[in-house]
Amino acid sequence: MKVLIVSDTHGRNHNFLKTLEKVSPIDLLIHLGDYDGGEDYIMSVISCPTEMVSGNNDFFNGLPKEKIIHIGKYTIMLTHGHRYGVYYTTQDIKQEAVKHKADIVMFGHTHVPMIDLNDEVWAINPGSLALPRQSNRTPSYIIMDIDSQGDAHFTINYYQEAEEWKI
Repeated sequence: MKVLIVSDTHGRNHNFLKTLEKVSPIDLLIHLGDYDGGEDYIMSVISCPTEMVSGNNDFFNGLPKEKIIHIGKYTIMLTHGHRYGVYYTTQDIKQEAVKHKADIVMFGHTHVPMIDLNDEVWAINPGSLALPRQSNRTPSYIIMDIDSQGDAHFTINYYQEAEEWKI
């Protein structure tokens, strides 16, 4: 199973569309919020199941702020992360995930990608495809692969449109 995990597209969908073209086919899309009114558009271009939560810039869309989903043998908490101090630590968000009996918590908000598989609860943040904040300022996303034994593998990927950089 191949899962595309994105966050913080902020209505700027060019990189999202190009990423979708590059990594397709996918079995599931997870968007962790801050699509800034682009949720209907995102849903219209996706042909696979989609899980979305709302972020701090998503207003009146009726989507949940948090969601618990199951992928294979994993229970996963989806949230944007802004209510858990994720700029400073993942301790609070991981504690919340434990309350929900989650194995993995996926969140956005920081615009910085991260894969933390060190504790009882794994923390996954795909960064931002629109407004990255890590040192290289390259838009990012995560691919989650579930192998034939049911184990999850995560990779941070960076969006680069090489054709535009040719001289």
